[in-house]
Amino acid sequence: MRATGKLWGAAVLGIGLAIALAGCAPGAPAPVPTDEPSASAGADGSTPAPTPSAPPELDLQGTATDNLAYFNQVNLTYIRSGAPTDGRSLIDNLVDAGFPKQAMEVTPDRTTVNAQADQVQFSVRLNGTCLIGQFGGGDYNGTAQPLLASNKCLIGTTRPIDW
Repeated sequence: MRATGKLWGAAVLGIGLAIALAGCAPGAPAPVPTDEPSASAGADGSTPAPTPSAPPELDLQGTATDNLAYFNQVNLTYIRSGAPTDGRSLIDNLVDAGFPKQAMEVTPDRTTVNAQADQVQFSVRLNGTCLIGQFGGGDYNGTAQPLLASNKCLIGTTRPIDW
């Protein structure tokens, strides 16, 4: 019987301890104030739609960073359209979008055995900076980089843009 009394005592102590510690458990986190304004409800109680941002535009006086969103949009729209993605077609698309052809470079899109190259890189020099695009294997990447010491954007062999 003594063992049973000890078990009951331990059980009661355990329950009491659990109840006491329950008050120490964290509750819902308190809201943290922000400096951003919140959307206020309209007269009908609805939340107004966010204002869409303006589409990117070409700024020939800007840097590559200033024009990266436009460059990427132009290239992605063209590539997703299913149009040809050889070097000449990619360059012609950028010219049509307003980029200066004389500021462009493109890598060969054919190998030395006249097979299609896995990747085509192309660039536009803008005010001492470079927009660089790369397409191949169904993937596109675009970046803004500083101009190289050679006054070029691409390293290695490029083909003449003489059309």
